[in-house]
Amino acid sequence: MLLVIGLGNYPPEYKKTRHNFGFMAVDELAKTLDLPDWRLEKKFFSQITTGEIKGQKIILAKPQTFMNLSGKAVLAIKNFYKIPLEACFIFSDDLDLQFGETRFREKGSGGGQKGLSDIIRVLGSQNFPRIKFGMDNEMKTRMPTEDFVLSKFSKKEQEQLPDILADGLEKFWERV
Repeated sequence: MLLVIGLGNYPPEYKKTRHNFGFMAVDELAKTLDLPDWRLEKKFFSQITTGEIKGQKIILAKPQTFMNLSGKAVLAIKNFYKIPLEACFIFSDDLDLQFGETRFREKGSGGGQKGLSDIIRVLGSQNFPRIKFGMDNEMKTRMPTEDFVLSKFSKKEQEQLPDILADGLEKFWERV
């Protein structure tokens, strides 16, 4: 069984912001796999959809906690289904990677990403795979970090999103 968590902020006003790269990635994965519509599962503090991939069950989740409390949702799903850490993939944004860059990490620190840091704190381990989507650009130096990560993509960036998401998902496919 695989669990894929996309990190983001759930209120609609954050839908197309930099901090929601994880949500966009799991939405794209769900579309690729032709999974059922997302449904709210309160016991998991998440919207989820399920299906099958390469003969095994896959659960995709978008925590409906705020970003900084993502660990609560991951722990609830992981424990309920008894999913091992190495089968829990996290998709997130990364402020230190250039926009357009994607990176796979088998394990590691939160690197300043508060959602990842909360997951590490709650799970008591850094040993889970993650795919990071870079969002750094020249605008980052012109505004506070909180405002930058919650800002919307420029028109030029929006045009690049399909290719960036495809690159990140390719990194996922290489590992499942």
